Amino acid sequence: MDAASGGTTISDEMAQEAEAQDLLTLGVEEEYLLVDAVEPRGVEAVEDVLDHIPAEYAEAVQHEYLRTQIEVASPPQLHLATLYEAMKELRGVVSGAAEQAGVRLVAVGTGPAAGPVARLVDRPRYHRMRERFGDLSPGQGMCGTHVHVSIPDPESGIHVLNHLRPWLPVFQAATANSPLADGRDTGYASWRSMLWERWPTVGPTPHLESPEHYETLVADLRASGAMLDEGMLYWYARLSASYPTVEIRMGDVMPSLDDAMLLAALARGLVATLLRNIREGAPAPDVPHPLLMAAHWRAARDGLEGQLLDLATREPRPAWRLMRQLFDYVRPELERHGDLEMTTVLMGRLRSHGTGAARQRAILNRDGTVADVVDWLARATRGGSDPEDATAT
Repeated sequence: MDAASGGTTISDEMAQEAEAQDLLTLGVEEEYLLVDAVEPRGVEAVEDVLDHIPAEYAEAVQHEYLRTQIEVASPPQLHLATLYEAMKELRGVVSGAAEQAGVRLVAVGTGPAAGPVARLVDRPRYHRMRERFGDLSPGQGMCGTHVHVSIPDPESGIHVLNHLRPWLPVFQAATANSPLADGRDTGYASWRSMLWERWPTVGPTPHLESPEHYETLVADLRASGAMLDEGMLYWYARLSASYPTVEIRMGDVMPSLDDAMLLAALARGLVATLLRNIREGAPAPDVPHPLLMAAHWRAARDGLEGQLLDLATREPRPAWRLMRQLFDYVRPELERHGDLEMTTVLMGRLRSHGTGAARQRAILNRDGTVADVVDWLARATRGGSDPEDATAT
């Protein structure tokens, strides 16, 4: 919910390599829930966990809005394998710090189990948010994934945001990982998405005319009182306020690092593909805002296991067909960035085991409990690749 640092800035060597090969850099932020060591409920342990973070990782780990949450941000990377290792290391470090503090780290969109309402982290900005907007984040916290992809300049970024709009429901479906809340199945693959929409600036990015139009909208939203600062611009994709990146930010945090890296690679492939199309003069798709809202609602409800609204044909289609269409669309850029082989493997794994939402429900369908779901989530978060396929255990 805060404006994350995004890790360290890009090195001169990386910038030179990216420019020489016309490649885009990639970074990921993930928010996690802290839960009790035995029970599945969230616990207010962020300060204790931060106390156990080694000093060399302090820049990459920070508070989130509630005391039950913690956030990590990777440094920008040029190679997907390097990003994977960086995020694996961060997950391991924070999981270890959580264990030292007597709690567990869980990558999940909302708290699956009933528990006390978490208090705010004691920061002036968060208190101002609560005073102005009230209790729009009750419960134990909402945890998401944000992907940063570099752009050459703000004007290109505005065009990318316009072209991204019809693709983002597919990303939302693929990241769905919050079917449970307060110990029950909500009927949605991403209940976090429904809770998150209560904030006044959350939603699909509007069609933008120029960087000046973007800045005017931000200023008008601040003047309206709908947000305190640019960090509260919660559109599903936006220009980063701190870095020369487009930030895709509507997805749940995913239990499997494999799935998170797949979505990061597809995001970079898509931005690179769109930049090429923009240079060739392709216009942004004309997507009516109500249909875009309907597509995001369908993605939150069904995830990848049901139907999605195809915004090209305006008809429901199997979600996995649209996911495959996205993969095929960005395939040339996946290959050019050196991501194709790894992404193909990760795509197959996601197809085999399903989204986090599907895997949580698979545990419950085998007479498992919410505690069993949280146990699996903690194991999946702690590991690099999936330690265990929930659909087969």
